[in-house]
Amino acid sequence: MPRSATRSDDGLSLDLEYCPAEAFWRARFRAMACPCEVLVSADDEASARRAAEVVAGEAWRVEQKFSRYRHDNIVHAINNAGGRPVTVDEETARLLDFAADCYDSSDGLFDVTSGVLRRVWQFDGSDHLPTPATVHEALQMVGWGRVRWQAPLFSTPAGMQIDFGGIGKEYACDRAAEIGSAAANAPVLVNFGGDIRVTGPRCDGRPWHIAIENVAPDSIPPLVEIRRGAVTTSGDLRRYLLKDGVRYGHILDPRTGWPVQDAPRSVTVLEVNCTQAGLLSTLAILHGAGAERFLAELNVKHWVVR
Repeated sequence: MPRSATRSDDGLSLDLEYCPAEAFWRARFRAMACPCEVLVSADDEASARRAAEVVAGEAWRVEQKFSRYRHDNIVHAINNAGGRPVTVDEETARLLDFAADCYDSSDGLFDVTSGVLRRVWQFDGSDHLPTPATVHEALQMVGWGRVRWQAPLFSTPAGMQIDFGGIGKEYACDRAAEIGSAAANAPVLVNFGGDIRVTGPRCDGRPWHIAIENVAPDSIPPLVEIRRGAVTTSGDLRRYLLKDGVRYGHILDPRTGWPVQDAPRSVTVLEVNCTQAGLLSTLAILHGAGAERFLAELNVKHWVVR
């Protein structure tokens, strides 16, 4: 019979159970507004519990530090500095450096200042599109080229904001998988809301199997075998608007403030880590009709559904 235990940490719960058919331990919890789980290929419960607690603890730590919804972290301090420079720590500096690289290498398609667009876009499945004038007004507060970043000082013009939502969950997944595997001295699979990182094959050498959620209702999701690496999926399966037969996905072009036309319904990328895979799957969506060509030129394993 599966065994389970619950740990409470500041009101957050973590459930651990043994799955005898697969010979691994599974822990489930919630973080970053999504269901999370870690699978641990370990022989003993103590090692599995150690890995699970480390993974959950890291997810909660990253969420607390970088969530835009909190009022006690570095993101809130930056977004409410009124244009004044804010001194950031080394971890935040690394994320800002990565954001700068993403902006430059994508010709502005990836921009962590574009989170303010969520004020005018509500992707709730309805037909309530914002007006072009409303989008244009919000767009005046978007543009990484206007920030000032010279470590350790970061500042934006008053009224602008940063939002690590496009890389935060993937970063947390990578961090949690690495330290969780080290804590248990065992391979783990970490799944944060569909962003998945695998640190190595299972103890018996078998690969992990990942089913990719498909937007085509009559098709069977492809099953991916993975021994090490990461899988992420971007798309409009759950967050979209539908107006006059036109579907508007939630991934916005920060240069226009609008969803990209002719974008795939779903893009899944297999890469070395979640941070890289998540970036590429998002950028593929933003390339619209050119998504397949973009990924093919990078020579990465991918699946595109239209």
